[in-house]
Amino acid sequence: MAAQMWTCTGLRWTPEGPELVWSGGRRSALAWGKRIAFGVREDSPRRCVGARGHACPTHTPVPARSTGARCEECARLDRAHSVAADTIADDPRPYRVYLAWFGPGLVKVGITRVERGSARLLEQGAVCFSWLGTGPLMAARRTEELLRAALGVPDRIPYAMKRTVRSALPAGPEERAAEVRELHARAVSLVNWPESMEEAPCQVTDHMADFNLQHAEPATGAVTELVAGGHLAGELVAAAGPDLHLDTHGPRGVLVLDTRLLPGWELTPAQQNSETTLPAKDFGARQDGLF
Repeated sequence: MAAQMWTCTGLRWTPEGPELVWSGGRRSALAWGKRIAFGVREDSPRRCVGARGHACPTHTPVPARSTGARCEECARLDRAHSVAADTIADDPRPYRVYLAWFGPGLVKVGITRVERGSARLLEQGAVCFSWLGTGPLMAARRTEELLRAALGVPDRIPYAMKRTVRSALPAGPEERAAEVRELHARAVSLVNWPESMEEAPCQVTDHMADFNLQHAEPATGAVTELVAGGHLAGELVAAAGPDLHLDTHGPRGVLVLDTRLLPGWELTPAQQNSETTLPAKDFGARQDGLF
């Protein structure tokens, strides 16, 4: 009998917490302490996941370390319909501008649709954030650019940097909120906001508990890629953005799995006591934080 195969489409954050999404729409809710175990099909390479709900016409193999899991053509198609790429100017839905804090000295400004709530901030791994204002898409874009220049903060931060600063997060929520409060006050004092933007008061939301970072054991390394025939098994102890922290209860300790590495592979169920054989990078003896 052929082994059951699953194709993961990614990690999603809901009001109830993180969940893995599978092709066909099935979802697996993730709770702290949940055992996660899977194998990678031996005789199949990682293939392009397509774009905008359409399968890749050539099923092109893609690199194991790619976090996009798309071939060049599908990546272009996906980005051509992305708000982040500034290719959509007539979206009538309202947008929010936000300040997101990932650790000491690491703050960004961004926008997200009002209907998405704080999902975008959870997906990015923002430790805390505050809304700045609400308005039409192009006004939100202009506000984002204004604040980026006036406050000296970026609109994008490489994910590796977010991981690095998590090793030195302040213990108290007020300490974590301090930079956001300071930048919010500077932002609302600017006089040249677009007229159609409605400013929002500073109300800092903290995600430490949502991510379970305050209770997690320090991670010892991170999975660098999936490989055909490889296995991973562990107990979920924390999650932030696309990362799952899995305690392997063995010499490899707590490993971080970036779930953006999963799409494009065919996965099979594995025994809970399976040995973890995927390649991983050690964080090193000097690193004493989560990453």
